[in-house]
Amino acid sequence: ETSHLRYITNIVESQDSTLIFVNTRQTAEALGSRFKEMGANIGVHHGSLAKGSRIEVEDQFKAGKLDALLCTSSMELGIDVGRIDHVVQYSSPREVARLLQRVGRAGHRHDTVSYGTVVTGHPDDTLEALAIARRAGEGAVEPAEIHHGSLDVVANQVVGLVMDGGEISARGAYEILTNAYPFRDLEQETFKAVIRELNSNYILWLDEEADRLEKSSGTWKYYYRNLSMIPDEETYEVFDIASGTQVGTLDERFVVNFAEPGASFIQRGDMWRISEIDEDKERVEVSPIEDPSGEVPSWTGQEIPVPYDVAQEVGELRGGAADQFETGAPTEAVAADLSGRYPAATDTIERALERIERQVDSGAPLPTDSRLLIESQGGTVVLNVCGGLKGNETIGRLLAALLGQQTGSSVGLEVDPYRVELDVPRGIRASDVQEVLNSTAPEHVGPLLELSLDGSETLKFTLSQVAAKFGALKRWKGGDGVSLNRVMAALEDTPIYDEAVREVFHEALDVERARTVLVALQSGAIDLELIGERTAIGTGGRQSGSELLTPENADASVIETVRTRIQDDRVRMVCLHCLEYDRELSVNRVPDQPQCPHCDSTQIAALSPYAEEVVSAVRAKDKDEDQNKQTKRAYRNASLVQGHGKQAVIALSARGVGPENAARIINKHRESEQDFYRDILEREREYARTKAFW
Repeated sequence: ETSHLRYITNIVESQDSTLIFVNTRQTAEALGSRFKEMGANIGVHHGSLAKGSRIEVEDQFKAGKLDALLCTSSMELGIDVGRIDHVVQYSSPREVARLLQRVGRAGHRHDTVSYGTVVTGHPDDTLEALAIARRAGEGAVEPAEIHHGSLDVVANQVVGLVMDGGEISARGAYEILTNAYPFRDLEQETFKAVIRELNSNYILWLDEEADRLEKSSGTWKYYYRNLSMIPDEETYEVFDIASGTQVGTLDERFVVNFAEPGASFIQRGDMWRISEIDEDKERVEVSPIEDPSGEVPSWTGQEIPVPYDVAQEVGELRGGAADQFETGAPTEAVAADLSGRYPAATDTIERALERIERQVDSGAPLPTDSRLLIESQGGTVVLNVCGGLKGNETIGRLLAALLGQQTGSSVGLEVDPYRVELDVPRGIRASDVQEVLNSTAPEHVGPLLELSLDGSETLKFTLSQVAAKFGALKRWKGGDGVSLNRVMAALEDTPIYDEAVREVFHEALDVERARTVLVALQSGAIDLELIGERTAIGTGGRQSGSELLTPENADASVIETVRTRIQDDRVRMVCLHCLEYDRELSVNRVPDQPQCPHCDSTQIAALSPYAEEVVSAVRAKDKDEDQNKQTKRAYRNASLVQGHGKQAVIALSARGVGPENAARIINKHRESEQDFYRDILEREREYARTKAFW
């Protein structure tokens, strides 16, 4: 990554003013921190910084005091920061429209040419950027995705109509709404359900006999709390106690899951240590520090989805390159051929082709636009499909739901535009995934997904936001995961629930594309192959930006801290064969292959020192349902220790890592012990992020 940063700084130094666009606020903060370490004169700008901080860097950039501005979509539109000579897009822009909008900020006049450079490091990013740049040159911009029949907007607009005149007939309001294109298909019964919901929440009064809607005492308050339809999430203001100025904001979920006095994080490209958190004032007081190991805050917002057509072109690029490699063409020749059709340097394309060439040379099938590949190893099954982010999210959720239903176990899911990775329970094979794909009727995708969403965290969070827009819930609280279950149950069979499902389908899923893939597969239009090992392409998904967060030495020190902490932790070793051996010791004193000194069995469970309930459950003769579950979990734990020895004990001793997650960590192939502890740290962080919902 350092070479990419140097390349960007070289561009910045050769221009008078440069905008550097990134896709997420986390990346902006991470890169900003690295640029600062390098001594680059580059400011950071994104929506979670305090308004004063944003205006300050805008003014500095406009006055020529900054050489470049590192920004997110906050700079895509009309903020005036003066003349811009060049735009750098760090990593793939994901969409044609976004690339055109961002590069268009340079030379922003009708008689000038806009110049921009896309800097990529990952092969997926590079091939994706090639496809997007070609499409941009041809003006092939993605069509706008309009929200059709958004019921929280219906509620908002009905209240607005009532406020205009004090009252309005329900029929009149319905006719006005259905004259608008997004609501042309709004059914009358659905509309009635919305206004009844508003009436039950005391937002307005409904007289069904008189067909009249009137203002209530809550109308004004509701309307002015919901002027914008952008979902709300509570934020905490961050203040520098030294200067008394506001630094920025933190989303409530970050504060709930990570923030505590003494913790450090990155914002505005600087390191800060938390001094105090005032829950009542929703304020975090911080002081500046020199510390390279700060956490980058997570903010509300989704990854920019790669469209299906772009992902398909990446698959087509792979296939075309593979055809040439199979005829013996050298990498340089294949790259030169592509550089004649795509606006990129030959050496950049060469690096992107390395994994494709490696896969062709290995004899493994290559996933393309016309071929799917399922690969499996250990407890991981990967479906390689160029379906775009939303399409693959849909296919992944479908597979996870149906496989989970078959086995009665949870199925882990990770998705990118080119892969669906499943962490599956024992007994699930690649052929089982193939069977689900071949046997699921395309027309059942939508209904099956709706069933699978019930009780999911995605739906809970969206439901809480929609309920707030209907006036049924004040706002979402980070620690309210349990109470949201009750809220969800209470809101079933209401327009609030229907709208939440619609929003999840619109924002996160693409049912039509998933159906397209199933139809093509089941009709034989595309091929599906299986392989019993991981491949270069299948294991080559985009890495997160974590390597940008800290320099290597800091990363190593964090990993060493995790290793030392776990080795010093206490663990309770219990023999499940004879139940005689029950001893507590530190992890570093556990032998490489634990064995019972009483019966010589290796069926030893590695439990928490406080796991008295689990031990009692194992010893119980007449077990209740909960004790049966705990016993099964203890035996899964012991099975891991039996198969993997001390490595399993270490993984099981990590915070929030049970037998399933420990198995996933152990089954990964790594080059070093440091990578093993890094994976443990990632699981611990994931647990910290989600524990409020457990």
